[in-house]
Amino acid sequence: MASLLIKNIKQLVNVRVQNELLRGAALAEMPVIEDAYVLIEDGIIADYGAMYELELKVPHLPKDNIDVHGQFVLPTWCDSHTHIVFAKTREEEFIYKLQGLSYAEIAAKGGGILNSANKLNQATEDELFNSAYKRIQDTIKLGTGAMEIKSGYGLTVEGELKMLRVIKRLKEKCSIPIKATFLGAHTYPIAFKENHQGYIDSIINEMLPVIANEKLADYIDCFCETGFFSAAEMETIVNAGIGFGLKPKLHINQLNSIGGIESAIKLNALSVDHLETMTDADVKLLSNSNTIGTLLPTAAFFLRMPFQPARQLIDSNCAIALATDFNPGSSPSGNMNFVIALSCIQMKMLPEEAINAATINAAYAMELQNELGSITIGKKANLIFTKPIPSLAYLPYSFGENCIDKVMINGEFF
Repeated sequence: MASLLIKNIKQLVNVRVQNELLRGAALAEMPVIEDAYVLIEDGIIADYGAMYELELKVPHLPKDNIDVHGQFVLPTWCDSHTHIVFAKTREEEFIYKLQGLSYAEIAAKGGGILNSANKLNQATEDELFNSAYKRIQDTIKLGTGAMEIKSGYGLTVEGELKMLRVIKRLKEKCSIPIKATFLGAHTYPIAFKENHQGYIDSIINEMLPVIANEKLADYIDCFCETGFFSAAEMETIVNAGIGFGLKPKLHINQLNSIGGIESAIKLNALSVDHLETMTDADVKLLSNSNTIGTLLPTAAFFLRMPFQPARQLIDSNCAIALATDFNPGSSPSGNMNFVIALSCIQMKMLPEEAINAATINAAYAMELQNELGSITIGKKANLIFTKPIPSLAYLPYSFGENCIDKVMINGEFF
């Protein structure tokens, strides 16, 4: 059995004996151990504790040990909402936005989701795989230890299946856990602009049976928004997905509140993501549900939209998580460290709340809470080692600095 001892940790962060989805005041509670050690065996956390307990608890010290004096160790980030498989970046649209063009004007120039769809359908599966694989490796270096990836840039039977097959290959090749989400209902393709039911029928009758047969997805998603899919259309699509064994994780309330929260809770969605636009009634519904609200502050930042009402959601006892929404159009970054900094600076979350939302709660948002999200015996040794820093709050405070020294995945430094 391969054993590794990490010793003299300045602070071991998010130490938990049992899993718990955190809400309200509990989100600000951060269990830590000062002057700590972690014992790793075969890529799994086998033991941890204070240094003064080490010789008593681990009488036979392993030969391999690392002294990390002055460094913090915490669980890797869990990025529960990404669109990391795409063919091309969209910086030309970034320029259009700076010049004052509206979303509709950019779309008229061939931009938006349909732009990504056109480019993706021209790309080969290998091209998509290779570019996404590199992006994932880059995000791991920034501390991400698990990821959800959505389709949604195909918008044809062939394109959506191609994306999901790429994601399946990424699952097999990458060293971190990956969950796949089918987002065929991202927007209506031009061919079905005046025939919504025709595209919904294609999703249900042509895409879902193949996805289920090839086991290409874990979840089903839908962009419930004015001008995209109504709450009723979302219910039709998601109920069909549930019939094929897919659980819902849904795009809700980014621009408007159109009944999506109510429908999502009725559908027993694992998470509702975005939530920039929340009414008091929406917040109350979410607080009384088991559904996790996933906030994507870098999307609001990039689009210059109002940030999600994190304080209201937390104070109302909602369970919230944080994710990047990494995509080429509205959040071209997979840096969870910046997500955490923005959550504190712009959404007034405490550092402990942001870190919990990006680790244990985000693990719940991918049903990975038994593998990741906390320093717990039996979980994967997917760990972030900071550079020597003065405090945990320094991580979001020093938002322009890379505070990560190294990242460990499955007990090995990445």
